[in-house]
Amino acid sequence: MPGIRIIHRTPLEPAGAWSRLTDWERHGERVPLTRTIIETPSPTAVGTVFTARTGVGRITFDDPMEVVVWRPPAEGRGGFVRLVKRGRTVTGWAEIEIRPLPAGGSEVHWREDLRLRGLPRVLDPAVALAGRLLFSRALRGLLRR
Repeated sequence: MPGIRIIHRTPLEPAGAWSRLTDWERHGERVPLTRTIIETPSPTAVGTVFTARTGVGRITFDDPMEVVVWRPPAEGRGGFVRLVKRGRTVTGWAEIEIRPLPAGGSEVHWREDLRLRGLPRVLDPAVALAGRLLFSRALRGLLRR
């Protein structure tokens, strides 16, 4: 699976970064041609399911995800969420970890391993590069208001 690793520093404290990065509907606003459909009632917790639907017109694919680890930040401690991709087209997992910085602010670690079914492994480096570019842009946008 192509590994995508992004580290980003933000002046936001962990709780502020967490609330922006785990607002799943906003993810759809930051990824081109994508909208997010929340399939379980709020609030987010282990077992929450949502789908990122990407495409134009009738040409779309779904990326259903389930929250399997949910540890929001607490006083002096960062946060961690792990999503498992449960789709027919996109499989793998994603993690967002938020670490407090000693001087204030946070460091965000976005890790993602994904596979696009039917795509030859020889294209894994291209998928990883495209993913890094796309998710870096989304991460920066989510942390801005």
